[in-house]
Amino acid sequence: MSAPLTAEQLKALQALDTCTVANAIETFDLRLRNEGFANQTIRRLTAAPAPMVGHAVTLRIRCSSPPMRGHNYVDRTDWWNHILTIPAPRVVVIQDVDEAPGTGTFLGEVHANILKALGCVGGVTNGAVRDVPAVERTGFQLFAGGVAVSHAYSHIVDFGGPVEIGGLAVNPGDLLHADLHGMLSVPLEIAAQIPAVAAQALERERRVIELCRAKDFSLEKLRAAVKDVFK
Repeated sequence: MSAPLTAEQLKALQALDTCTVANAIETFDLRLRNEGFANQTIRRLTAAPAPMVGHAVTLRIRCSSPPMRGHNYVDRTDWWNHILTIPAPRVVVIQDVDEAPGTGTFLGEVHANILKALGCVGGVTNGAVRDVPAVERTGFQLFAGGVAVSHAYSHIVDFGGPVEIGGLAVNPGDLLHADLHGMLSVPLEIAAQIPAVAAQALERERRVIELCRAKDFSLEKLRAAVKDVFK
């Protein structure tokens, strides 16, 4: 098992946009290039000055019908203990397993504040969220398939197991990186190396961009520069 990242390493990852992190991951050839990220159904709904980076806390919910016991999500607080078993910073990843996800919401202003107090920096769901302006003011980030006005019958089915969000399989403890472009998982075994690899790639890209803006631009120089960047 890979050692947890230090606060400095996490901060270095957060300084990179998600596209740059994706480019760096590709250089390690650990997975196919069409894997490891959520599809375009998962969108960022709150503004943020920096990407969301944290370890996944997973749970599954339903909203379209009442729970087998209790009345709604406040009847299940046992999962709060589980949250604290995952390394901080934490990202709550919620799979809405209804046939039509988004009938109701689990994440809103109250739950965002509870989760932030428990060391969570954001939440992701294939379903819906609500109270977006109020949540945004807390600094808690929301990524979702959409918004809804009601909790409906929102309740926890289970937690601490594998989930799937926007085609991305997520397991408890997975390291996630997300911004306005989307969300991806970062393999823990290479996470500490990504900032340095990304810096090298960004420098090569910078040379191409500068060439395109230069007065002595030519196709020959462009072909040579692009060949170096994408070798």
